[in-house]
Amino acid sequence: SIRFEANLIYDTVCGVDCLFHIFPALHTFITTYTGISGKTIAGIPEFFAVTTLDGQQIDYYDSETESLVPRQEWMKEYASKELWKEDTEIREQVQQTYKNNIAVLMQRFNQTGGVHVYQRMYGCGWADETGESYGFDQYGYDGEDYVTLDVKKGRYTAATPQAMESTAKWNNDSSQLEFLQQHYEYECVYWLRFFINSRKAPLETPEVSLLQSSSSPVVQCHATGFYPSAMTITWLRNGQEHDEDVDLGETLINEDGTFQRTSTLNIDPDDWKKHRYVCVVEHKGKTIQKVLTEDEIKNNKSKLIIVWYSVLCLFLVICTLFVQSRMKRVSMFTCIFV
Repeated sequence: SIRFEANLIYDTVCGVDCLFHIFPALHTFITTYTGISGKTIAGIPEFFAVTTLDGQQIDYYDSETESLVPRQEWMKEYASKELWKEDTEIREQVQQTYKNNIAVLMQRFNQTGGVHVYQRMYGCGWADETGESYGFDQYGYDGEDYVTLDVKKGRYTAATPQAMESTAKWNNDSSQLEFLQQHYEYECVYWLRFFINSRKAPLETPEVSLLQSSSSPVVQCHATGFYPSAMTITWLRNGQEHDEDVDLGETLINEDGTFQRTSTLNIDPDDWKKHRYVCVVEHKGKTIQKVLTEDEIKNNKSKLIIVWYSVLCLFLVICTLFVQSRMKRVSMFTCIFV
């Protein structure tokens, strides 16, 4: 059967935490190829390819339809261009390559039958606040790591003895390695930014809410749905900036490509009833103020559930990407044989 190893899910916890600290407001552009050999469950094709932008599927191809399909309305304009035809042809080539590669891998692993899965995921991440970016390129076989490309060093590493023949051959191809380094540093980030701009309106104003659970002294000033990501959240106490017992969270990406951010204030209820506390959100020249009162918090009780649900969904999306990233995208430009 096709399986994702349980230990991979465990391993993603640190990865997700580290990602938020290194790349706040990180955008991701990822393509995954999956080839399957052997008798599969009905409805699962022998080969399929998926591209995601910030965890949202934007195109899909499989060996049964042999057509590349846009998954978002805003992708249909791009799908009408000549490049779409080229992208389709690339997936057709990779489909055949994967079929051949699985046969070779079965020999290396001394396998004569059963269901086997060969996967690749490659792409890039980009933080729009800092301009930092990174590329990644990873292969997996039967749910285990197979080969990983260190993009910065331009060198493949084998995760298993059976992969050493592949890495020796690929590391000998200096022109391909140089090409991939250039792609992940420049071209991949270019297309990531191109698609981000294609899907979005130029400017979105944040929706601001004050949230508090009934048993907690912590009040959250939550801003969501804004674009671009640059914004500030500050607290005022009696008209003066207040930063005591304040924790400003990282900027996170919503599923629709807008952003959210939360500033928490740890405060005794008696204190904010005696003094005037205001959360001030500034974004692209606009200022939104929310005065901390019982009525304001009561009006937003239902939103607290929605916010935590959204954060949970965002965490699961990123976990999924990292689980996949331990296992999976033949280059957009050449078909690599094992």
